[in-house]
Amino acid sequence: MRELIIATKNVGKVKEFAEIFEPLGFKVKTLLDFPNAPEIEETGVTFEENALLKAKGIANLLHKMVLADDSGLVIDALDGRPGVYSARYAGVDKNDEANIKKVLDEMKGVPTEKRTAHFHCTLALVIPNKKSVIINGKCEGMILTEKRGDKGFGYDPIFYVPSLGKTMAEMTPEEKNQISHRGDAIRKLHKWIQENGN
Repeated sequence: MRELIIATKNVGKVKEFAEIFEPLGFKVKTLLDFPNAPEIEETGVTFEENALLKAKGIANLLHKMVLADDSGLVIDALDGRPGVYSARYAGVDKNDEANIKKVLDEMKGVPTEKRTAHFHCTLALVIPNKKSVIINGKCEGMILTEKRGDKGFGYDPIFYVPSLGKTMAEMTPEEKNQISHRGDAIRKLHKWIQENGN
């Protein structure tokens, strides 16, 4: 079985990746399995730069195939913020509640038709001695004025997907995987793996 290291300690992300990759014959491991692996600083100014920094940093350390993602919420009315700063938008500590509050405060008074946003995901797959693979995924939606639902993580409770009539925090994992930015990127990566063999 091929081993794939996901360069994250985020339990929510780990679960999503495992649900998709294990049926494809991958044994999924994460940075939680390598407690001595360093925290790679996300110093890039784009999703692609950050994903590559993480994947290359861990691949060079472990000499294994590594997948890293950088994802974020891009809100049109906020000129693309929080973007690459989504995880730490309200401060250095990753705090979902504080991040949501900051977004809702900044969106006060923005009319419904201008509350458009999308989740973006960049995946970087680094395979030792091969060219890195970059894949992008996207999910379009709207920002609500208050939270709905208790599933998911991050900005899911305020991100409404009109096609399903639900926020991401109201969806089952299966529904979310079908429409999410990460699901979109992973399906594209799956296609790439099928077309490029080993």
